[in-house]
Amino acid sequence: MLETTIAAIGPLDGSAMTAARDLQARLTKPAGSLGALEELSVRLAGLAGACPPPLPEPAAVAIFAGDHGVHAQRVTPWPQEVTAQMIGNFLAGGAVVNAFARQAGASVTVVDVGVAAPLPFPPADAAPADVPAPTGTTLAPPRLLDANVRRGTRDMTVTAALTRDEARAAVEVGIRVAGELLDAGAGVLITGDMGIANTTPAAALIAAFTGVDPAEATGRGTGVDDETYRRKVGVVRAALDRHRPDPADPLGVLAAVGGLEHAALTGLILGAAARRVPVLLDGVIAVSAALAAAALAPDAVGAMVAGHRSAEPGATVALRHLGLDPLVDLGLRLGEGTGALLALPVVTGAVRVLHEVATFDAAGVSEK
Repeated sequence: MLETTIAAIGPLDGSAMTAARDLQARLTKPAGSLGALEELSVRLAGLAGACPPPLPEPAAVAIFAGDHGVHAQRVTPWPQEVTAQMIGNFLAGGAVVNAFARQAGASVTVVDVGVAAPLPFPPADAAPADVPAPTGTTLAPPRLLDANVRRGTRDMTVTAALTRDEARAAVEVGIRVAGELLDAGAGVLITGDMGIANTTPAAALIAAFTGVDPAEATGRGTGVDDETYRRKVGVVRAALDRHRPDPADPLGVLAAVGGLEHAALTGLILGAAARRVPVLLDGVIAVSAALAAAALAPDAVGAMVAGHRSAEPGATVALRHLGLDPLVDLGLRLGEGTGALLALPVVTGAVRVLHEVATFDAAGVSEK
């Protein structure tokens, strides 16, 4: 599945991009007046191979959840049990991502790809929970998928976090979820994540793929104190020193220092790129996975839209390496898909301009 998906990923369509640039130049506005939105619309036309490209709707958030053996190194004060507890909160509709998804009219799918604690999956014929939706909509309640590859990673400071087979299996979970969401009609995918201690493997992935020092890639996550932060940097450095991951072997990097949710997000991104549908990246977990996706298939970057700039320093490092500019910068560091959801109207607006704004000729407006 992984090789087939990678083989389906190709470059942006140059003819569609040229047509989009020409159309932007004829719309009733000064050339360049929409700034970054103009180039975003051009890139999305190239991705779709059509001008104008399809509106990126409806949106589907995929939250991949996993736990981490490196939690034993005290890189966070939060207990590991919070991962499973937050999944319950997602399903009950009580998390920030749920509030933002309701605002955006986006579906929420939670995927257990590596949670340590067994989850109480409902029977297949269970009635859906009563979850609030925006007035006048029929937004489905959040759902939970069981795709657990293993119950948390191993401690990457002691041994590889995953075997290559486990890393591949997690990537392919993401590819399958992307396919299911797109087959159900999604027009844009949004990355989400949940996993206590997952900013530590994210920092390791970013340092491995970009070559920066671990201190530059590592942030404070949920807001750890100075002592915990220094320990966290040391843990990332120790893991990289132990495994010496080779960025030319992306699957090996994911196996050595990644998380199951990072690997699954890699697959989600690849799956979207193979279907030529945009994937809106959230924060530092998502962009660390995007580095792996780009290493596996460089043309996959064409499908990536950076929703926001996370306050985690590694996110800026990763975005710079990918050549992506974030759409919003609000100092967020929550994860879950929250920042990407806030950026969704910006992406939709960029495309809607090509669909709905009149040209100078059609509107009878004089050009300069």
